[in-house]
Amino acid sequence: MPVSGWTILCDFDGTISVEDVIDSLLDRFGRPGWEVLEQDWRAGRIGSRECMAGQVELLQMTRAELDAHLAEMWIDHAFPGFVVKARELGVPIRVVSDGLDHAIHRILARYGLGDLPLAANHLAPAEPPRQWQLTSPFQAEGCRSGTCKCACVAQARDGGAKTLLIGDGASDFCAADRVDFVFAKHRLIEHCRAAGIPYVPITGFEDALDFLPQLLDGSLLDRPAMPASTTT
Repeated sequence: MPVSGWTILCDFDGTISVEDVIDSLLDRFGRPGWEVLEQDWRAGRIGSRECMAGQVELLQMTRAELDAHLAEMWIDHAFPGFVVKARELGVPIRVVSDGLDHAIHRILARYGLGDLPLAANHLAPAEPPRQWQLTSPFQAEGCRSGTCKCACVAQARDGGAKTLLIGDGASDFCAADRVDFVFAKHRLIEHCRAAGIPYVPITGFEDALDFLPQLLDGSLLDRPAMPASTTT
């Protein structure tokens, strides 16, 4: 068990990263058709794994173009400091993402964080005429996501640790129902409020830095959840 008794599972796109990586790649390099897949996913007709796999097949870019694009993407300025603080407090962090492993590794490595454990979809070269393909090594039976964050939670809890989820959107909803506490951004705030999940709203990792010691000493668990309106 971690020294603190807690472990952190942290989403990447829109949580650690300032913008969604796959959305930015599709906007720049996506061939026609990716918007239809996006609409089908948002309507619930397909899962995120099927959506992402189809969208990745529509990416028309070289490896050099991909890496040059990733070099322009940024993360929350306070995230590196949050990682340092978590490690000082004995709280392991694992990045759990329905995004692309290569992109996440490249971006985090620029900040000296390439060693963070990661669960994400695998981006790889494809057989022509396609350029790229997606596989999902962290999928789970019965789950339509590329990375089953619920399975990641179960794995973390198997070690006896309490689990903190940090996330922002729909890919985090299911996992939020299974963890001990949530630091929530954006759409995840409303989900936690409506479902009665213990959480605090954050606008970024400066807030998370303030809240983490309070979580570990128990004082954050004793206070009522803050309403979503406090973040606006």
